[in-house]
Amino acid sequence: MGLLDSSPGARAAALVAPPLIYALLLLAFPLVAIVVISFWTQSGLTLERTFTLANYREIFTGPIYIWGNANRWGVLPLSLFVSATVTLITVALAYPIAYFVSFVAAPERKSLWLFLITIPFWTSYLIRVFLWKVILGFNGVVNTGLQSLGIIQEPLEVLLYNLSSVIVTLSHAYAVFAILPIYVALEKIDRSLLEASQDLGENRLTTFLRVTLPLSVPGIVGAVLIVFIPTIGDYVTPELMLGSGGRLMSNIIQTQFLQLNNWPLGAALSIITMLAVGIVSLVFILLNRRWLRGRA
Repeated sequence: MGLLDSSPGARAAALVAPPLIYALLLLAFPLVAIVVISFWTQSGLTLERTFTLANYREIFTGPIYIWGNANRWGVLPLSLFVSATVTLITVALAYPIAYFVSFVAAPERKSLWLFLITIPFWTSYLIRVFLWKVILGFNGVVNTGLQSLGIIQEPLEVLLYNLSSVIVTLSHAYAVFAILPIYVALEKIDRSLLEASQDLGENRLTTFLRVTLPLSVPGIVGAVLIVFIPTIGDYVTPELMLGSGGRLMSNIIQTQFLQLNNWPLGAALSIITMLAVGIVSLVFILLNRRWLRGRA
């Protein structure tokens, strides 16, 4: 019996099978491999395949990765803090832009505004990071501008090679990923609801707070997840903007894999980081659902 003569279920399974196998090979197999390797140990250039929890004990008992010490945060909490800060700043700046394009810009100009928003992202991500180094550098645009205005006498050294420069660069790099989901959510709002709110005596501010903002929450949640999850795994920006003064979790993992050749510890750090990000994201989603249920 041919495929066309088979049952609908068989035809559906035949159509789904190739992409499912492809996804398993590209996603599931590497993840399983990382989990397995995290329970091994490294002896010189040889992987010891004996099952052990030594890597996880080192992560949770050492002063570097989780707990830190009195003078310094652990690498994982610091990485989560940076990602959360970048997410907060990005979404806070993206919402007004998305609102302007959706509600203020003329309908025939919306495509133009979206086109202009995406122009900076036509260039390489690495080039944009280097441009921020030029802007924030010792002899960069910011220092030169402040000196020419007479605000400072000597260039500021605190603009680069610290967490602030990482946060600024990442916020710019992921801005468009926050603007677009919020814009889509705002576009889906029925404008008649806003008119009804104003007809019932609400002003623009209360209409925004009681109608527009709650209805755009799905877009905000999408923007938060789209920005928060990848920023904690970004190692290019911290590598270039922090220099040798500090590292985030992504850089530690890269060092374990590519420089120290300690794959098991790098794999264990990757698993712990993924679990931490997954827990934070899940808590955020559950709180959002509870908030939406409370307003229903």
